[in-house]
Amino acid sequence: MSRSDTAPATRPAAGAARPAGGLAGRAAGRLAGGAVRVFLVVAALFWLLPTLGLLISSLVAPADLNEGGWWQVFGAPSRLTAENYERLLANETITGSLLNTFAIAVPATLLVLALGAFAGYAFAWLEFPGRDWLFLVVVGLLVVPVQVALIPVSELFGTIGLFETTAGVVLFHTAFGLPFAVFLLRNFFAEIPRELLEAARLDGAGELRLFTRVVLPLGGPAIASLGIFQFLWVWNDMLVALVFADSAHPPITVALQQQVRQFGNNIDVLAPGAFLSMVVPLVVFFAFQRQFVTGVMAGAVK
Repeated sequence: MSRSDTAPATRPAAGAARPAGGLAGRAAGRLAGGAVRVFLVVAALFWLLPTLGLLISSLVAPADLNEGGWWQVFGAPSRLTAENYERLLANETITGSLLNTFAIAVPATLLVLALGAFAGYAFAWLEFPGRDWLFLVVVGLLVVPVQVALIPVSELFGTIGLFETTAGVVLFHTAFGLPFAVFLLRNFFAEIPRELLEAARLDGAGELRLFTRVVLPLGGPAIASLGIFQFLWVWNDMLVALVFADSAHPPITVALQQQVRQFGNNIDVLAPGAFLSMVVPLVVFFAFQRQFVTGVMAGAVK
């Protein structure tokens, strides 16, 4: 038998990929993957724990909560009751605050989406004098804190009769939400292939039709993501509402803050009110979750 007959048929080339550690490497990889999954599950449960505690606290009478923590309900489920929610919904101040919060959050979100989409398209695809300088001004407005504008805008709203009105709060949120909206949508619209827009123009589409029939459908994920962010910012806002909203009919954040007593908390109102206030943003997020993820990941593979 020759020497060549006993030699291996092939040899791994220099620099070729080799199996990662054999059996030990595969076991370590599986362990690492399992550890990551366990960590993510534990983190999710830890994040949901305060929500669960708030929900149970909202379903327990204050007298029962004073006898121990909310976790004791698991040993005595009979303590759970819907009386707190019944009293909360019967409270005209709280229900009026919820409706007023919707009256602020929805218009402020829709205005930001509409104006931001038009301005983003203009900065991305329309030629006009001073376009780049104006966009730099928009980018600069992103770093302006809300606190800087509270006093001058209060004086302005007091002069024109918008102080302590719902319209004033909506305009304030719209003004401070527009710079981010224009910046985000302009960058997203600029990624649309120019050939697609030119083909639409060759077919006779004007700028308005091009915007509504081509740009808006392609920018749906980014617009949905922006809408979720804007709605959450406005819904959870307390500073602007505390300064500009009507003190007789405040948004839900201010109304709940007013329920805090000097020597204790009005837990039978605070717990169900806070949970209802938290449920609305969660419903909005999960309703548009697919569009949100698509909008956040858009451009990641370009």
